[in-house]
Amino acid sequence: MHLAYPAVLSALLFCTGLYGVLARRNAILVLMSVELMLNAVNLNLVAFDVWLSKAAEEALHSGQALTLFTIAIAAAEIGIGLAIVLAVHRNRGTADIDKLRDTAEGHETDGPDSDAPAPETAGEKAEATA
Repeated sequence: MHLAYPAVLSALLFCTGLYGVLARRNAILVLMSVELMLNAVNLNLVAFDVWLSKAAEEALHSGQALTLFTIAIAAAEIGIGLAIVLAVHRNRGTADIDKLRDTAEGHETDGPDSDAPAPETAGEKAEATA
């Protein structure tokens, strides 16, 4: 098998994962997209390991060892990520990334950028009555 087939499939998987990370608003879907990107990297590692082992006389299989390491790290990452998402969902009631970003930065929904009129200060009330 040529190296181009798994490389193209890996590129398609990685681009799909990248689109999911950039376009999705749900934290769980973002985590799934990161997993797609990691699987694309794993496919590339194994494909290049097989391709290089045909050229070299020694078969080190370092690509396969790195793939096992990446799978272990990805499993830990998804476990911790899901635990954080579930804890945030219980506390805030949403897994929407934009809403979580707004609450973390201290923005309120009815701030100065909203359509609601701003409350008058004491100085403005005195000027209006005079």
